[in-house]
Amino acid sequence: MKIAQIVCTFPPYRGGMGNSAYYFAKETSAAGHAVTVFTPAYRRKPDDKRRDSDEVVNCEVKRLRPLFQFGNAAFLPQLAWRLKNYDLIHLHYPFYGAMLQVLLAKLFFNRKMKLLLHYHMDSIGTGLKGLIFKLNRLLILPLLIKKADFISCASLDYVKNSALTGLYEKYRTKFITLPFGVDLNTFKPLPAEKNDSENIILFVATLDKAHYFKGLEVLLLSLKLIVEEKHLPEAGIKLKLMVVGGGDLKNYYRELARNLGLADYVNFIGGLPTAELAKMYNRAKIFILPSINRGEAFGLVLLEAMACGTPVIASNLPGVRSVFHNTVEGFAVMPGDEKDLAKRIWQLLTDEPLRKKMGEAALKRAIEKYDWQKIGRDLVRFYYRANFTPTPKRVWGFTPKE
Repeated sequence: MKIAQIVCTFPPYRGGMGNSAYYFAKETSAAGHAVTVFTPAYRRKPDDKRRDSDEVVNCEVKRLRPLFQFGNAAFLPQLAWRLKNYDLIHLHYPFYGAMLQVLLAKLFFNRKMKLLLHYHMDSIGTGLKGLIFKLNRLLILPLLIKKADFISCASLDYVKNSALTGLYEKYRTKFITLPFGVDLNTFKPLPAEKNDSENIILFVATLDKAHYFKGLEVLLLSLKLIVEEKHLPEAGIKLKLMVVGGGDLKNYYRELARNLGLADYVNFIGGLPTAELAKMYNRAKIFILPSINRGEAFGLVLLEAMACGTPVIASNLPGVRSVFHNTVEGFAVMPGDEKDLAKRIWQLLTDEPLRKKMGEAALKRAIEKYDWQKIGRDLVRFYYRANFTPTPKRVWGFTPKE
């Protein structure tokens, strides 16, 4: 098949949508399909580049110059006619600068073309931005859902609690669950990186306005509670929060940490190449994703940490809570509650047997459920179903269930 992946961000920019599209394209092209990724040609600062390379095996990446852009939203009027010769379009929602063009391509340029929509997350905003999001939900999204052959999502838990709830009830038979995955060849236990004397807790995210919902402020407040209530300086306990990621808000967070009296406890190390990031997951005793709202729908970084055998703490949010089992691979905490987060951080830091048990369970779940190769096979099977084409008997040595 000739497949177009359409996404608003793509590596080397680090973000959940772009990273998932990267692996969707990689695994699909590995199955022998002709895959092209369409994404905006943003102007990026050097610190925004995280991945070593944006090369995808046997896949073409076309970075289109936007007519205009606002943050990670870019309007690509030239996209519609470029899609006319594809068998299947895989649109990653939300992408406000491409949704109308995809509809135009399907309705006027190639009616036989199939459309798979992957619903990543709700768009949350206030003021003019919030109004634009609301108009889209009322006018554009229902038409996209109606015209899509399938709608995939990482978690039905998220969809059932999202702005898509009503449309899900109406078009329930179109929805399929397609979780994100992790590269188990890259993110894996590295015993040489383990150091029991280090008390490192880890946070990984792009530190920009588009990712305001990651909850680093909550994590800093929880760290302040631990430092003050547990009297770390007097007790001689060394604790370090490693913040991995860059972006236009990095200096803001650095200043916040300083104002909270945490300068000696927080290290902003910027973006890391993938291999170094895997080492950092292994060095950490706990990985934390304290997101504050439904802007977080899954959490790829949780998978990366779990694949390294590191227990996780994440907010009890729809979608995110489905990634792991609370009290098994880690803890789910109340969103925005720094006291609850501080309690669980301290519990894991001071209970080595529990931490080890959760780390082992996290690794097992990552291997069994989140291997990108397994997920890639499921995606290819969905592509064939959308295109009404019989699935080959074997895909990468895997016999699919019809």
